[in-house]
Amino acid sequence: MSDALVRVADLTFGYPGAKQPVFRGLDLNIAEGEFVALVGGSGVGKSTLLRNVAGLVPATSGRIQFARPCSAGRRDTAFVFQDTRLLPWRRVRANVGYGLTGLKLSADERHARIDETLRLTAMTDYGDRWPHAVSGGQAQRVGLARALAVRPRLLLMDEPFSAVDALTRQHLQDQLIEIWQRLGMAVLFVTHDIEEAAYLADRVCVMRGSPAEIVHDETVAMRHPRNRNDNDFRRFTQRVANQL
Repeated sequence: MSDALVRVADLTFGYPGAKQPVFRGLDLNIAEGEFVALVGGSGVGKSTLLRNVAGLVPATSGRIQFARPCSAGRRDTAFVFQDTRLLPWRRVRANVGYGLTGLKLSADERHARIDETLRLTAMTDYGDRWPHAVSGGQAQRVGLARALAVRPRLLLMDEPFSAVDALTRQHLQDQLIEIWQRLGMAVLFVTHDIEEAAYLADRVCVMRGSPAEIVHDETVAMRHPRNRNDNDFRRFTQRVANQL
């Protein structure tokens, strides 16, 4: 893929002393502005791959390379976790601004970034609240706002909606699509839910095996907004399910 934003090439990760690696020889390209969903069974290494790409855990071998250096005032990646990991001693605004430390922004620029991402995530009215005073869905929006504030080129999301109820989950999915389309960043999204992957992503990749590898990589040939009850949607999810 000539227009790849990030290339994951021949990536291997294994824990010290383990008989075999979690995954071996993984290759994955993600284009500018592309939304890629990664599905697979528990323990196959999806979250570990995200942490490798984020630089939180070093790979055993292989290469993760961005196409060009990141511009000033941005980060290559930002991470949205399954549990929001909000700092309980910081109000919502301060949590959103936490990742801006070290970006060499003026105070006015930091405040503008925080205001912008609170608006994008519909959390403007909650900036002065403590984390314990917001709902689970609102806490996820704060976690997303914190990631968006650094204007990442690649947004990494590890099952971010799995802990909320079904109605809130669908609302957050629609909000994420709207934000992604507005900001144009690339997304690598881990989920166990094939329907969620098909609803959100441009491409769905399946990880399987031990050591794991990407065994299926399919473009979602349906435009947004997507209908979960549409026959094409159901056929797509079934094809992906057959690869697991």
